Amino acid sequence: MAEVERDEAVDLADSGFLPDINEPDSRDRDAPEGTDASWPIPTKSIADLRHPPPHLLQMRQRLFEVQNRIELHLDEFELYWPYVDNVWVRQHRANTDKSGRYVTDYYACRLQRPTYTPSKERAEGKPTRKKQIRQGGTCQMRLKTVRYVGGYVGMSIMQIGEQTEHTHDLDHIDKIKRTSVLMDIARSEVMKGYMPASVFTVMNENPERLAVAGGRHLNRNDVRNASQAWRQQHRQELRVHEGYKYDHGNGIVRQDHVNSALINDVQIPQGALGSVQPLPPNTLRFPHEYRAALEPYLPSKNLEHDPSGQRLPHVTLTYATSMDSSLTLAPGLQTILSGHESKAMTHYLRSRHDAILIGVGTATADDPGLNCRLEGVGGFGGLGWEGQPRPVIIDPGARWLITPEARIITTVREGKGKGPWVIIAPGFSMDPTRLEMLKFYGGKYLGLTEFDQRWRLRWEAILKALAAEGIRSVMIEGGGKVINDLLHSDHTHLIDSVIVTVAPTYLGRGGVLVSPAPKHDAAGRPQPVLRFKNVRWQPMGQDVVMCASVKEEFEHVG
Repeated sequence: MAEVERDEAVDLADSGFLPDINEPDSRDRDAPEGTDASWPIPTKSIADLRHPPPHLLQMRQRLFEVQNRIELHLDEFELYWPYVDNVWVRQHRANTDKSGRYVTDYYACRLQRPTYTPSKERAEGKPTRKKQIRQGGTCQMRLKTVRYVGGYVGMSIMQIGEQTEHTHDLDHIDKIKRTSVLMDIARSEVMKGYMPASVFTVMNENPERLAVAGGRHLNRNDVRNASQAWRQQHRQELRVHEGYKYDHGNGIVRQDHVNSALINDVQIPQGALGSVQPLPPNTLRFPHEYRAALEPYLPSKNLEHDPSGQRLPHVTLTYATSMDSSLTLAPGLQTILSGHESKAMTHYLRSRHDAILIGVGTATADDPGLNCRLEGVGGFGGLGWEGQPRPVIIDPGARWLITPEARIITTVREGKGKGPWVIIAPGFSMDPTRLEMLKFYGGKYLGLTEFDQRWRLRWEAILKALAAEGIRSVMIEGGGKVINDLLHSDHTHLIDSVIVTVAPTYLGRGGVLVSPAPKHDAAGRPQPVLRFKNVRWQPMGQDVVMCASVKEEFEHVG
């Protein structure tokens, strides 16, 4: 039979007029029990293809590579993961922890599976299936997903194993295996009464959009295979989509006189457009022209995690001060100094660091949220918790009375921030209720035992502990004791950069000053504690921002 004639025969078979030449007869298989309950209701439709989730192309590539840890809300994971389930094959699920809040699943690249050779033996009367040999054992990439259900619900995705890159690209997997999204869309359209050939034509009406969803290599047989079981039980006449027609010799084509807007006028189910939500009213925006001035003083976006904790995180010391070097009008009194522009800058700095660190005094006095409200980060237009720093509170004596009403906990419940880590000294511990609440909201405490000569927790020990937990960069914001202690001559070598906002105001005496302990030479004469290097002054609204480094060997680290 000529190719065109064969295609016409297949089209007629799809419509129900002729037997399907590539399918076994329904009598050769056990019919499923029931009619409707036997077939899972598709969760996708053609609307999901025409209106894909935001940034689908980038998300597919990220979930394919998993170069860095990815943290998503559960609904975001369920939205994007079906677009890469042709890549990752679940191997097993680990037992949950004692709390029952964590569930871990382990996945391997599809090409880790053994080579597949289709069997040539078929039951009598069944046609030979045209399947190709799929080479396996060629890629050892693996990952795990961790689902947490507590004060929030989230999914963490991270690499495991020695292999850190695939031996192939994403298109190669798309060629040998279709995603469940595409197969679900195909099945749902056929179950509406449309011919597989018509479904394929409609799905392929925008090849670029189809390719973004992983369907560059989708063909009509894929549509037929997706709906095969349903069509075997429901022998009914199928039709072409509205606005299309069957053209003898050319298959299913669009009717020229039909307005394309009518064809695309489909009812969009809830959730088909992804999780696009309006931005919170307190969202901040930071102009790009200001970002360039800050870049040389910020941690590199490609910093690697050192599991040993021996390589200390990049430390950025930042705070807002008055003309008389005051942080507050009085101890324990929250004082607003930054203007709108420099406040937005602070949140931009937070988005560029893995963690944000303050002392317990500031946590108690200000009740801060310690999150990032910059447009584009998680909770403010972005996905998951991307761009949200990990709050770290230095509380050696376990004095912080955390409550469910604390702003830092509220941001976690709202999906706009991460649970805090609390650093405590030996001999102190949180009461069980506070500790359980901290864990419930994704936080924990870190106990340290190293002290300096003044019986304070050593900064090196604090930074090493954070590095061991995966923190590559930390932004230290205050308060006064923390800032002055870090600016002590014994600790300045730990600072990589300093970004200080100077507000055009005098607060007067009685406030908390930035004034580190004095330094003396061998003869006991007073010496300057610190003079910054590579200084740059940047006007920002009514404020001025000083960017500087501590070390002489300053490089562009961004």
